[in-house]
Amino acid sequence: MNKSRKTWKKSAQQNTWSVFKIMSEFVEGFEKLSNIGPCISIFGSARTKKSNPYYKDAVQLSKKLTKRGYGIITGGGPGIMEAANKGAKEGNGPSVGLNIELPFEQTPNQYIDHEKSIDFNYFFVRKVMFVKYAQAFVILPGGVGTLDELFETITLIQTEKIQKIPIILYGSDYWHGLLEWMKKTVLEKEKCINQSDLDNFLLLDDIDEVIETIDEFYKKSKFSPNF
Repeated sequence: MNKSRKTWKKSAQQNTWSVFKIMSEFVEGFEKLSNIGPCISIFGSARTKKSNPYYKDAVQLSKKLTKRGYGIITGGGPGIMEAANKGAKEGNGPSVGLNIELPFEQTPNQYIDHEKSIDFNYFFVRKVMFVKYAQAFVILPGGVGTLDELFETITLIQTEKIQKIPIILYGSDYWHGLLEWMKKTVLEKEKCINQSDLDNFLLLDDIDEVIETIDEFYKKSKFSPNF
C-alpha cells in the first residue's frame, strides 16, 4: 500500500506540469481565433459519407452562411465536419478546423484554412473554442461526440454561463426520437428539466430556414464572443 501511495504521489506531481500544456492550447486557440469575426459552429458525425444527403446539406448550408458573412467552425475531421469546411471554402469564408488528437489518428480535412487549423490534445480546451467564438450552433446527425457537444452547449445556456444564442438541430428524421424522449420522459414523467430548457433549441429541416433563424436573431442582438 505504501509503495502504491508513493507511486500515486509521484504520478500526481508529474501531472501538475500538464497545466502548462493546457495553457499553451488555450493561448494558441485564443490567438488564432480572436480576430476571426462571427462564426457558426457546425457539429456532426465524422462517419457521414459524401453520398449522404446530410453531407450535401452541410456543404450548401456552410456555403450560404459564408455568403452571409459568417465563418464556419468544425471539429476539423471527415464526414459532416469536412462537408462544412468544404462549403466554407467554396463560399470564400473563414474555414476553421479544431482537430483533436485521437487513437485512430484523425487528421485535419483538406478544406480548412491553413492558418485556422488547430490541433488539440484536450477535449475540454477544444470545446471552449467551439463555444467562445460561435454565434450559433447547427447540429447535424452525429454520434456520442456530437451529443456531448450538443448537451454541453445546452447546459451552458441553461446555467447562464453563456448568452442565449441559436441552437439548431438539423434533420427531424434523425432527432425526432431523442426529442420525444426528452419531452415525454425527462420533462413530463421524471420532471428533470423545465419546458424552458427545450425552448433553448429548434428543430429544422430547411437550409434557408436555418440561415433565416440566425439572421433574425442577430437583428436584435450584437455579435460578440460568448465569454
